[in-house]
Amino acid sequence: MLETISKQVTLAHPIKTKKSPEPRKKFLTRGRRKKPPLSIVMLTLGVIIISIYIMKMFIPPQMKVQAAVLINADTGNVLYSYNADQALPPASMSKMMTELLVLEAVASKQHTWDENVTISRYAAEVPGSQIGMNEGEHYSLKQLFDSLIIHSANDAAVAIAEHISGSETEFVQLMNAKAKNIGLSAKTVYANASGLTSGDLLEFPEAASFSDTMMTARDAAKLTRWLLQNYPDVLKVSSQKNISIPQRQISYHTTNLMLPGETHAYRGNDGFKTGYTYEAGYCFTGTAERGGSRLISVVMGASDSDERFTETRKLMDYGFRRHSELWDTLTSFLG
Repeated sequence: MLETISKQVTLAHPIKTKKSPEPRKKFLTRGRRKKPPLSIVMLTLGVIIISIYIMKMFIPPQMKVQAAVLINADTGNVLYSYNADQALPPASMSKMMTELLVLEAVASKQHTWDENVTISRYAAEVPGSQIGMNEGEHYSLKQLFDSLIIHSANDAAVAIAEHISGSETEFVQLMNAKAKNIGLSAKTVYANASGLTSGDLLEFPEAASFSDTMMTARDAAKLTRWLLQNYPDVLKVSSQKNISIPQRQISYHTTNLMLPGETHAYRGNDGFKTGYTYEAGYCFTGTAERGGSRLISVVMGASDSDERFTETRKLMDYGFRRHSELWDTLTSFLG
């Protein structure tokens, strides 16, 4: 009887047992992903932009020359170097040492700009770039100096050497002594005043034709920096595009095609020295100033005249990017 009653109670009031909670259903919504916060998007974009800028700043250009170097003219710090310590023929870039010796001779009052220089047979007939002087003619030292820089005149270089030292051979001794004095490497050796090869000068017994001039790109940059630091007025000459020679009734054009208005004009360029021989290829030492920063670049062994200027542009662009306002800010921040 009790058993029957118990079954009836159980049926009427079933015992409730605890059930484990059912897992929540995951609802997948297609095409409705949550967007990242705007701040993260902007931060990511900023990082990408800065990364690209830094890459452009730090990755140096690929150069198509035998040697190149880029330095800060104010500090001497090297910003780019490629085969910079390899001795190569510099062609007329060696005339920069001839320039330096003339400037020192005038500054020391051993010579004056207005003194007359008599042109020898060797000076009148030396091959390569000339202003066309004749034996026995007279030109002022200043005319020869300007012709040397602006038109890279070989006849002017020889006439200057003979006038200052008595012979080109003795002048070469001064060139090498000065190179050592200002700290150029032993790899840089001057053989004549013009930068021509010894083979070009064999027919002239009075020429210094014992060997060939060799120079490193680094030394060319150092020499240019020395000139600019000690004789900054040389830029007044190197920035000129033409030189007039009244004796010849003719005007000669600059060989530096990166000056304003020229084929490869580069903003801020105001010099410095071109060079070419078959052995040297096309060379160029250039300088430019922007925003208070001056750079000096050297390229040696370019394959053609245009390439020496386009390669110089690569170096200059790279250097000025590194000296931009953002670069200064970053370096200051990084210490």
